[in-house]
Amino acid sequence: MMVARVGLEEPGEGKHRALYAREKRRSLAVRAGARLVGTVVAMVLLWCDGAFAAGPHVILLRGWFGVFSTGLDSIANQLRAQGIEAEVAGHLSWSNEIAEILRQRSAGQTGPLVLVGHSQGANNVIDIARSLESHNVTVDLLVTLSPYNQNPIPANVVKAINYYQSPGWGQAIAADQGFHGKILNFNLADDLTIWHISIDKSARVEAEIVHEITALAQQTNQKKK
Repeated sequence: MMVARVGLEEPGEGKHRALYAREKRRSLAVRAGARLVGTVVAMVLLWCDGAFAAGPHVILLRGWFGVFSTGLDSIANQLRAQGIEAEVAGHLSWSNEIAEILRQRSAGQTGPLVLVGHSQGANNVIDIARSLESHNVTVDLLVTLSPYNQNPIPANVVKAINYYQSPGWGQAIAADQGFHGKILNFNLADDLTIWHISIDKSARVEAEIVHEITALAQQTNQKKK
């Protein structure tokens, strides 16, 4: 006759169950750790996307004395209102701007670079671009207002736009050897409301510059998607 045993375990059965439970807990811990690592990696990738593929960095240089180029402040404010980084500085600080650009690039910031200058500041943004050429830094957009006796546009500039008056003040810009980008010259001599110290304050000119920069920002955002 067979007798059923209740509540009794075969020798070693409890030990096997304990080992199984331990292995199950270890497996769960491994899966939880993997999920945590995946989350951290995703966050890092998102951070890198923002840090290394940021929007345009816009530098605007005033002309002599820094008092006749207040239209650049208006342009900067319009850009900031759209979330675009923009800073206005005196033209005498152009060499400092080069050092800051190179520092940012070495830190991995590779967003588009935009240089805008009025009068002497227009000449100096060309100087900035030329200095950056030797460091293999691209200037995505360069805008000059009334440059005079300026240097040619270096080959590291993708697009250059120039507003000037002839006869009047300012000259057309020209490409340096090896330049393969795009140059646009706009002679505003027929507009009697514009002259040398007011060209940066022209609503038309400001709107066109803001449009060019915001279009560049949109292109950058589309590439990131």
